[in-house]
Amino acid sequence: METSLFLIIPVILIALAFDFTNGMHDAANSISTIVSTRVLAPRQAVLWAAVFNFVAFLLFGTGVAKTIGQGMVDIEVVTSTVILAGLIGAIAWNLITWYFGLPSSSSHALIGGYAGAAIAKGGFSAIIPGGWTLTLIFIILAPLIGLVLGFFLKVAVSWIGQGKSPDKIARWARVMQLFSAAAFSLGHGGNDAQKTMGIITSLLFAGGLVNSFDVPLWVVLSAHAAIAMGTLTGGWRIVKTMGQKITKLQPIDGFCAETAAASSIFLSTYLAIPVSTTHVITGAISGVGATSRLTAVRWGVTLRIVWAWLFTIPASGLIGLLAYQLTKLLA
Repeated sequence: METSLFLIIPVILIALAFDFTNGMHDAANSISTIVSTRVLAPRQAVLWAAVFNFVAFLLFGTGVAKTIGQGMVDIEVVTSTVILAGLIGAIAWNLITWYFGLPSSSSHALIGGYAGAAIAKGGFSAIIPGGWTLTLIFIILAPLIGLVLGFFLKVAVSWIGQGKSPDKIARWARVMQLFSAAAFSLGHGGNDAQKTMGIITSLLFAGGLVNSFDVPLWVVLSAHAAIAMGTLTGGWRIVKTMGQKITKLQPIDGFCAETAAASSIFLSTYLAIPVSTTHVITGAISGVGATSRLTAVRWGVTLRIVWAWLFTIPASGLIGLLAYQLTKLLA
């Protein structure tokens, strides 16, 4: 039986391994601005981010987990093999983009790999179209919200700071960036860890180990712990891309970008929509940089990131589909 306990346990461990790579890959989202502005040293920054990644479970529910687990793919086609193949697709794409320093979306890699494996087993009828609508809309909307909020927040802060000492503003911004980075890490943990919770819970449900789609507490804690540990490893290749290649950041810029991105992610999590924290912070950084002048943003780098976004779901989906076929051949 494809959902036997013998298969479920190792697949859960692989799901937590994906969560770890999510934290490793997305560490740049949480720490790139605060490291680039030299408010915290790299090791201090990853510890700061990891702590708030973990404690996010105290503030957010499991709405995103339920969207991932039962709202996007027909639960009837879910087996250990489907989830294993989906995770292979997600992890493979994460590692490819990490190697090339591209801040692609771990979230979209997961849903892409999951969908590809489900299609390999049940055809396109395994996909629940209604469950994808808001997710696909927010692929565009979430980073745009971050961009617009980042732009106007920087304008507002600059207006408030007129006539004040630059040194005083810089000191204030460095302190406030600690809070904005914490808020962003809370949002990152609150949205991203839930995606792994949804995958694990769908596996438990398919295997008959839970009777309803309620996320067990041990799944919540293990998912948050895994993503926090991944964040502790840092994502140094992507930190460089996010922190300095898009636009040059000062502490006030970091505060505005992180606050804008956190606001967008909090809204998405409240609506139970899985979003890419990578997309959101990239949009927010670009919005903040554009307040100086449009040429302050290196749009070529941003365009390269956008291409990685566009390829993430189909690429991870293809890998997930091929992984399912290969797994079935070897079984």
